[in-house]
Amino acid sequence: MFSSKSNIQAILSDFHIDRMMRYSHFAPRLYNLCRSLGFEAGNIMPSRAFCSDESQGFPTILIAKHFGAFPFDHGRAGGIVATARHGPHAHHGKDLVIIHASHVGYDPDTQTFGHYCRLQTTDNEKSTTCGKVGHVIEWYRDEYSFAQNNIRVGYHDDIPSLTIDNQLLDNKRDQGLILELEKMVSLENDQPKLLRTLSTSRVYEASPSFFSSFKSEDWPKGKQTKVKHHLGPDFFHFRRHLKEHDQLEKNLFNPMPWIVTAPSPILLAAQFNTQAEFDRTYRTIVKEREYSDKRLLFISCLNIDISPKEGQLFPLTKCIPWAAYIHNVNGDSRILEQAELVELLMQQSSENPDAINLETAIQQMIDASEIKIAP
Repeated sequence: MFSSKSNIQAILSDFHIDRMMRYSHFAPRLYNLCRSLGFEAGNIMPSRAFCSDESQGFPTILIAKHFGAFPFDHGRAGGIVATARHGPHAHHGKDLVIIHASHVGYDPDTQTFGHYCRLQTTDNEKSTTCGKVGHVIEWYRDEYSFAQNNIRVGYHDDIPSLTIDNQLLDNKRDQGLILELEKMVSLENDQPKLLRTLSTSRVYEASPSFFSSFKSEDWPKGKQTKVKHHLGPDFFHFRRHLKEHDQLEKNLFNPMPWIVTAPSPILLAAQFNTQAEFDRTYRTIVKEREYSDKRLLFISCLNIDISPKEGQLFPLTKCIPWAAYIHNVNGDSRILEQAELVELLMQQSSENPDAINLETAIQQMIDASEIKIAP
């Protein structure tokens, strides 16, 4: 999906995170959209493709409330769709809905993404959310931090220069952050222009374009300073032995330079994963024979888990719809891109006359006559 740096830039600009709505509005609107497409009340089998995080429980409850059935489970940790479960899902309902979402925590006190308050911990601690996404990008963030701290800008005999640690200059490494050195230093006979060799690093003449991207105070005379955030995504890429079974890391690998340099890395990672999983899952759905004669709606979203305040049991989850695929029983199908999808959802009522009362439904089970199971 992500084949070049120019493609990644375009993908970034096409995802609008401001098109969000409270999940308590999203769930009934999605149900009403399904009904407007001919889905039959009482015969819709929803499926959730969420991370296993407890913060996704509130959206799951709302799906059950509005669709009248506890959703089938299509999800794996990190917001990956278990595409091998399409067939079983198809057997559980006449009309079918798959709701996929990556998720990211949001702390309203600090107005930052990436953490969520865990109410069931001893001290209501705030931890990385999504934890799986955080774990995947941790190695890359450490590699990037090393590069930020071990590339220094300064002057050598009044020549703007870069002092670069030898580890970062070893292009034979099979894993690590690999500099695109030709974009950072001047070339002489197609080779980096070396000014000095030190014990653990080398000093190169900075390229005019790289030097001009700095403010004068960020490239001071008389001392060296760390490159810091000026080491942008255009100046490096990663090498990594990817695990065959880790779909999340595969989804995030190519855009990782943008993720680790972003103000909110986990937010951007969740966005990229939402986009990649819609594309990957869509291609498995259109090939699934068990879905061929069914009504089906598949939607991918980014869930934002706003940490609960005192007295709240659940997050104030917000949903950012990304794209949807609709398949009808006659074989017609179409894809809804973000703008059209959000517009269609906003046209639907946030009131659902078919919504079930969960407390009443549970009480009916409590009050039901005992059924003895024969041994």
